[in-house]
This record gives sequence, C-alpha cells and structure tokens, in this order.
Amino acid sequence: MIRRIIEIDEEKCNGCGACAAACHEGAIGMVEGKAKLLRDDYCDGLGDCLPKCPTGAISFVQREAAAYDEAAVLAAKGKHSCPSGGCPGSMAKTLERKRENQPSVRQESQLRQWPVQIKLVPMQAPWFNGADLLIAADCTAYAYANFHQDFIKDHVTLVGCPKLDAIDYSMKLFRILENNDIRSVTVARMEVPCCGGIEYAVKKAVEDSGKQIPWNVVVISTDGQVISDSRY
Repeated sequence: MIRRIIEIDEEKCNGCGACAAACHEGAIGMVEGKAKLLRDDYCDGLGDCLPKCPTGAISFVQREAAAYDEAAVLAAKGKHSCPSGGCPGSMAKTLERKRENQPSVRQESQLRQWPVQIKLVPMQAPWFNGADLLIAADCTAYAYANFHQDFIKDHVTLVGCPKLDAIDYSMKLFRILENNDIRSVTVARMEVPCCGGIEYAVKKAVEDSGKQIPWNVVVISTDGQVISDSRY
C-alpha cells in the first residue's frame, strides 16, 4: 500500500539516537552509529521522532510500505493486551478532581478570528499580519483549564490533530508563514506521542520559510499541567 512513512537521511544523521528513544513503536534503531528504520510495519507515520532530530535527518515520504501493524508492535513490547488498543495517546484513565464549593466566574472567549482549524484557515488573511501565532493540538484546550487566558489571548489561533486528520500540516503552515508577517509561533501540544506530528510540522514550516521567527513548544500533560516549555 502507498502510505506516509518516515525516511532517514544517513548523511544528515549524527548518530545521537534521539529519534530511536522517541519512537514508542520501536521502528527506529541504531545500526553502526546511524539511525535506521528497522521495520515499515512498526512505523505509524505520526512522526513523534521528527521534532527530536537535531539535524533534520528525518522526513515524511509517501511510498509503498507495509501497513502499520499495532499487534506486532505490542507483541514485540511484550504487551499482549491493552484496553485502549495500545496507543499511549488513547490509553484510558480517570482523572480525579477536587470539588470546589466557590462559585465559578464566567470567562470571556479570547478567540480573535474564525475559522481555527488548520485545514480550513486561508493561507493569507489580514489578521495574520504582525500576529503572534498559536498552533495547538485539539486536546490541549480541554486538558488545560485556563487555555483561553494563558494561550489564546492576544494570539491568532490554529488547531488540528495530526493523528485524526492523518495529514502533514507543514506545507499549509509554510504558506501561512511565507505569505504573512508572523511575529512569533507558539506550539501547544499534549504529552502523548501522536502530538509530535504537529510539533514537527511547525519546525519544518519555520525552517522552510527562511524567516527568523522565534517559536516555542509547550507540552501539556493529560491531567492539565504544563510540563515543559522549549524555546527556539
């Protein structure tokens, strides 16, 4: 079948092993000091390994490849059953919350434009010029309670899910950066592996634009905490 899968440029690979450590499926291994895609059927095509590569040696390609075999991945890990189907991003859990007796205060929306879905936004719009851009994985706004005030406020907001959309956003984002005067980019993603695709897309778009645009990646845990904020 023809599908999206990673490709590793051995000339660019410096042998750091960051991609192998980031690959939760075990598709990547180190062979003679270089990263190698060991099995096509272990690669889910979501690309959590891509933003971890410091040299840009990993990219997406469309080619003939065996279908992703989640059962084989789980068997290789010694996990023969998983109630959520094996994907760390869909693992079921209950989040315990303390009940507050104080009355809640209604907050106003901080959204500045419409549409917000990456697939739907135009590649050029007046509200992009001079904007601080927020590119957020869908789940972040549900996990992080004060998302409007801490992230959306004073930003132009784009949202998407690389796993559910099953596309590479990098070309669309590149066109947005190329055609508009973007001042900065903030990526808000969840801690789960499948969110690596949105981080990779932004990294590639910024690099391909050739512009010196400061960008940062904020990682949010499934219980709604900011666990890292990396600036580039």
